[in-house]
Amino acid sequence: MLIDSMYPKSFASDNHAGVHPTVLEAIAAANHGDAPAYGDDRWTSVFEDKIKEVFGPGAEGFAVLNGAGANMVGLALMLGRYDSILCADSAHIATHETGAAERLLGVKLMTIPTEDGKLRPDDIKYRLGVIGNPHESQPSVVSISQATEFGTCYSPDEIAALAETAHEAGLRLHVDGARLANAAAYLNCDLRAITTDAGVDVFSFGGTKNGALAAEAVVILDPSLTPGLPYLRRQSLQLASKMRFVSAQLSALLTDDLWQENAAHANEMAARLANGIADVPGVSLTYPVESNAVFATLPPAVAETLQSRYLFHYWDEPTGVVRWMAAFDTTPEHVDDFLADIHKAAVR
Repeated sequence: MLIDSMYPKSFASDNHAGVHPTVLEAIAAANHGDAPAYGDDRWTSVFEDKIKEVFGPGAEGFAVLNGAGANMVGLALMLGRYDSILCADSAHIATHETGAAERLLGVKLMTIPTEDGKLRPDDIKYRLGVIGNPHESQPSVVSISQATEFGTCYSPDEIAALAETAHEAGLRLHVDGARLANAAAYLNCDLRAITTDAGVDVFSFGGTKNGALAAEAVVILDPSLTPGLPYLRRQSLQLASKMRFVSAQLSALLTDDLWQENAAHANEMAARLANGIADVPGVSLTYPVESNAVFATLPPAVAETLQSRYLFHYWDEPTGVVRWMAAFDTTPEHVDDFLADIHKAAVR
């Protein structure tokens, strides 16, 4: 299916967006002459310094190729053979990574039902009774998504409370940060406030959904975990030979707060879309709009009409819930045209 020939704009995923011009320029700038492979290049050195600048001097950043790989490498650092991960039942590692955690890490996912995708300290405490029981997988890591799969965001205080609960029980806190930038933009805080300062141990920093081509990072804040990362990254097939092109993209996003500009714009377009459907008959918001995702409940006929022109997916087809995503390159005109068609479809 050729999206650009059939649809005026995709609202299915921020992965559908192109590459930000500044990021493309960074790739082109790195494309001159030879450079050592596997990260022994000056672009990767600059990226590693940027990580320390943004997240603190104790932060160690490692560039990888995709979000699922970033999650698997980061989680592998903290898990033993009989351990388990506590996560929301909607978490990406539990729903959209094809069982990678179970298959590649060999651990159990202990999923916890939530109404908004967010874990609370009591969710963790309730499941700590199995610690020490040889008949039970042992909780070792709490993993949260920021923003969540429902587009909701954890505040710095909420993350700090989870970190405190996890650490008191001897667990570590992992953050799937595929849309970390969108969460920070919504919360009007810097990236450090929802990672380093909140007590996170390991997190991924998503670049691809924020204007990069194929660039993510694993960031380690617990120094005891750093020595194992280079080996796990290689073993997990996440060590790029021409690393300079991955590192250059991440450095571009972390320079002059481009990450924030891109994420804030995407969030603004999602809010514009959400505000625009407030008075549409039969259409309602399903979750609060706190990032660049809009979840809406549509009558089947409305959804069918819209999908004949726009690319987007059902989130829960039996209940009529769809997901619309905005990206750094979504324009007000894109949103307004979509809204006009939503209004037309709803009043037929």
